[in-house]
Amino acid sequence: MAKKEVKTLNKKEKNGKDKTSFFKGFKAELKKVSWPTPKQLINNTTAVIVIVLILSAIVFVLDFAFEAANKYGIDKIKETVISTEKTNEGTDNNTTEGTNAEATNTESKPAEGTSESKAEENKPAPTENAAE
Repeated sequence: MAKKEVKTLNKKEKNGKDKTSFFKGFKAELKKVSWPTPKQLINNTTAVIVIVLILSAIVFVLDFAFEAANKYGIDKIKETVISTEKTNEGTDNNTTEGTNAEATNTESKPAEGTSESKAEENKPAPTENAAE
């Protein structure tokens, strides 16, 4: 029985009867809708506009507050951190340069007693400031 129904539906679609019945059904459904009265429409529209304005004001205030906090708080902290890093670089470079040079010299030395190690002992130690 289901096959017969499918066949009849296909015939209706081919003939264009389904299109007209769609618009008739659409019109019938729109008649069933309960449309708001003009007073209800104005009240609902006003409520939506007021809520949108309130939320936009809240977002504006939060945006302004976070921007001010970023400008006066986080940027100032960044400046102080950068300035302390710059002052620490001068004192840190003196102590770290010596340890880095020693570490590179000990890592690259060949084993003692080989001919390479005797030749390397006679060479002067490389300095990091030579490139400058």
